[in-house]
Amino acid sequence: MRFTYCPHCGTELIGKEIGDEGIIPYCNNCNIPLWDMFTTSIIAAVVNEYGEVALLRQNYVSTTKYVCVAGIMKIGESAEETVIREVKEEIGQDVESLEFISSYPYEKREMLMLGYKATVRKKDFKLSGEVDSVEWVKYENALSLLREGSIGWQLVKAVIER
Repeated sequence: MRFTYCPHCGTELIGKEIGDEGIIPYCNNCNIPLWDMFTTSIIAAVVNEYGEVALLRQNYVSTTKYVCVAGIMKIGESAEETVIREVKEEIGQDVESLEFISSYPYEKREMLMLGYKATVRKKDFKLSGEVDSVEWVKYENALSLLREGSIGWQLVKAVIER
């Protein structure tokens, strides 16, 4: 999100040079810079003890490719808490361990996605209303089911290569 007006007082912003940051939107009334904002979210490659990754079908995302568990961080929630919550909410799995893999800027949606490997003990799925289906996929078959180059594909590839 790029600010044009101050969210505190409504004054139209000006450009002001702020140190090494360059020209930043600035509110002369509140005397504060207003940097561009983005939403922070998580994306998780959920894996089990059998060398499988949980891949989801969410038709509102894609009708041809699978995706990984993903979700928005809530205020006051750590990235790790978000992964645990989203994995439980979306596919009913209990995370036993987490490993941070990488961060992924997603400019199209003005997001920063924090990528994790979430290890679970395999059990039956319990799907949320936003998940159409999910299946356990062997590592060697997973990349072909994801959109090549997508953030999910990059994350699963990194997890497989570790």
